[in-house]
Amino acid sequence: MTPPTHPRLTSLSHGGGCGCKIAPGVLSEILKNTHDLPVPAALLVGIETADDAAVYQLTDDIALIATTDFFMPIVDDPFEFGRIAATNAISDVYAMGGTPIMALALVGMPISVLPLDVIGKILEGGAAVCKAAGIPIAGGHTIDSVEPIYGLVAMGIVHPKKVKRNADARAGDRLVLGKPIGVGILSAALKKELLSAAGYAQMIATTTQLNTPGPELAALPGVHAMTDITGFGLAGHVLEIARGAKLDIVIDWAACHCCQACVSWLRRATSPVPPAATGTATVPRWS
Repeated sequence: MTPPTHPRLTSLSHGGGCGCKIAPGVLSEILKNTHDLPVPAALLVGIETADDAAVYQLTDDIALIATTDFFMPIVDDPFEFGRIAATNAISDVYAMGGTPIMALALVGMPISVLPLDVIGKILEGGAAVCKAAGIPIAGGHTIDSVEPIYGLVAMGIVHPKKVKRNADARAGDRLVLGKPIGVGILSAALKKELLSAAGYAQMIATTTQLNTPGPELAALPGVHAMTDITGFGLAGHVLEIARGAKLDIVIDWAACHCCQACVSWLRRATSPVPPAATGTATVPRWS
């Protein structure tokens, strides 16, 4: 197999996927002076609880969902990078209980570093996910950037009474995971070229699975809150739910479904390090 003539996509990014997100505490400090803005009554969901998307009521029966997500490569395959980024953006619409209607592409690429066909493959991956969701990419914006960046503005619709915020959990609710967690660990292993083929397959399957059950879940009377677990991990997003609802949330970590490849890495990372002749640890330590 002929090796690619272009750099690995992950080698061009300082952080991959949602791991590029600014830490919540830092983000709060940055945004502290941006709250003195008009808040119309029709704005059903804004920035107050760090929800997955904004929601604006248009009529008695229709509210518009608007969200955007973009990031640097989490994998080296350009088509899969496009698929992962698009899935991440569109899934926020489903997480609000809505149905996506269209998207806009956000593209920043190092034109002098990556061949045009590689960039084209990234966009093809995003288009494939939009096709699967039944929506068009109706436009977008492109820039020449130092690191590869791709994502979408995703828009959808929902009945105003069926909007599911991340802040509406109630005492006694149970937390249900729709996907296995642990993608962040797998992506770190991949960047260090330590991820097995099976682990890579699990990672791709999880990160390209759209949250399509969202509208059906939103229609269930017992479902009070929903959110998309991404860059801040399960603990980070559950903390947002707890703060929004002003409740404590107890997680039985042993009951949480993790990617199988992630489980094996966790066992390695938490097991005692045997003495080594060189005196160096044989267990990977990643930040």
